[in-house]
Amino acid sequence: FFFFILRNGMGVMAATECYIVHEIYNGENAQEQFEYELEQALEAQYRYIVIEPTRIGDETARWVAVGNCLHKTAVLAGAACLLTPLALPADYSRYVALPAGALSLACATLYGISWQFDPCCKYQVEYDSQKLSRLPLHTLTSSSPVVLVRRDDIIKIS
Repeated sequence: FFFFILRNGMGVMAATECYIVHEIYNGENAQEQFEYELEQALEAQYRYIVIEPTRIGDETARWVAVGNCLHKTAVLAGAACLLTPLALPADYSRYVALPAGALSLACATLYGISWQFDPCCKYQVEYDSQKLSRLPLHTLTSSSPVVLVRRDDIIKIS
């Protein structure tokens, strides 16, 4: 846990809004400790979570990317299913609408089962260097940490 004050365009960020999972190896159970710390930070709903250990950071970034892909695929395939009958003749629309609807249903089901209740689904990986510069990344030993930002959006855009 790291205490700091961050000034951004909207004011001062509280010290409790950022959690850093430091890459400190204390014994043979270090990886389990990193995973436990990350899980605790996700459940505590910190606004920013900085993951310094490379392996768990990469795994988390991939997990978020897969969830995003499933969500976007479900939405876009559902839209294609609904809009295809309006855009194509009836003879051809079923060849696009039915597979798109099946894909949307499959992706939505998989997302609902695997990601809906996972606390990681509320986070996105932050890549914006301007936003990252506001965080206390200078205190880290890792040169490429993964930074998660909590976005509890109803409509996911990114």
